[in-house]
Amino acid sequence: MIHPAPRAAWALGSASPLLLAIALLVPSWWPVGVAWLAFVLALAAADALALLRARVEAKIACPPVLYLGEPAAARLTLRGRQAFRAEFVVDVEGPADPFDPETVQVPGGSSVAFDLPISTHRRGMVRLSRLWLRVKGPLGIMTRTLRLDLAAEASVIPNIAAIKRQAVAFMAQDAPLGIKPQYQKGSGTEFEALREYVPGLDPRGIDWKHSARHHKLLCKEFQTERNHHVVLAIDTGRLMAEEIDGIPKLDRGFQALLLLGYVSLKAGDRVGFCAFDARTRAFVAPSSGFGVIGRIQRSFAPLDYSPVETNFTLALTELGGRLRRRSLVVVVTDFVDTVTAGLMIENLGRLARRHLVVFAALGNPAVAEQFEQPAGDLEAAARSVLAHELMRERRSVMSQLNRLGVFCIETSAQQLDSVLVSRYLAIKHRDQI
Repeated sequence: MIHPAPRAAWALGSASPLLLAIALLVPSWWPVGVAWLAFVLALAAADALALLRARVEAKIACPPVLYLGEPAAARLTLRGRQAFRAEFVVDVEGPADPFDPETVQVPGGSSVAFDLPISTHRRGMVRLSRLWLRVKGPLGIMTRTLRLDLAAEASVIPNIAAIKRQAVAFMAQDAPLGIKPQYQKGSGTEFEALREYVPGLDPRGIDWKHSARHHKLLCKEFQTERNHHVVLAIDTGRLMAEEIDGIPKLDRGFQALLLLGYVSLKAGDRVGFCAFDARTRAFVAPSSGFGVIGRIQRSFAPLDYSPVETNFTLALTELGGRLRRRSLVVVVTDFVDTVTAGLMIENLGRLARRHLVVFAALGNPAVAEQFEQPAGDLEAAARSVLAHELMRERRSVMSQLNRLGVFCIETSAQQLDSVLVSRYLAIKHRDQI
């Protein structure tokens, strides 16, 4: 579509006072106004003709996979037979922020490429559907709006790239995990070997039978058990769709669980996965090998943000029935108050009778900030009191779970992954599974 540019209005409007004065003072000179109008129209026609002959080509290269919260960019390439200056914007569909309009100068017969930053905030499919170009004519009197189809798309998945980087960094550290077995004094219950007793070793580890046979004190060495079952369970219900710093709790929790899965597999344990809300949405049986991470990702990918309430009775009972041996069950979920958390407490306590349960909840920074705000007026004081009541009820729920033998974690979204890994390593060190 071709339409006048602001310069065309200026060309007509700037001469209006002069033409009006001529019409009032020297009416016989009226052809001057007609000539000026014809001149402007001729320039507009020439500009429009040049725009009709202009040919613009556009190509876009978008990564096929985008990681949630990870910076990414699509490369747009514009090429024209003739030099042109244009304003453009790309239509974005899906869970990504819209692009800002940009201005570009393209030389004739060559191409210009630049990056469009893509910022994602949810899982799903991002489509770069159309490119809108507003090209100015050589004289700047007329403009032409072009719509070019791009048809580029990318899937948005949890930030696996960041998880892999964290896992590699963690494994590179001098941690109690590695290829060689690590022997720690007084830890582990699995027999490894006999060694001669030296001062400093635990006397309770002396094997008196073998010591009598070899006529010297021999001490048993133990190592931390491996091949434990670690089940990563995440709530996909309504509360987990709430965003923290632009990213839903569900995706932040899954990223933390996936990092814990990498570390658990490196430690020699078997990792499983469970996602649930009103019913069990996905289940991966505990198994070894890093291929289980791919199966967990594929089972989580089709899960959408659910608007339904979580049925802890059905989900946790079904999960407990599927686990044939004692396991470490890490549950990432959220709750509002003691009333809505009643069934959750009851079923987590029932699950903790047979398994070791770690309960992780993401703290809401908005509640803490509201509580810390000075009460300048009655409304602010009421909000502070409400925030304090919510925090008190959350502490009450955590206390009840602790009394039932559940390990509780409440931390910020940015620290959830490191806190979960630290708690897992402490459990392994103390042989609590």
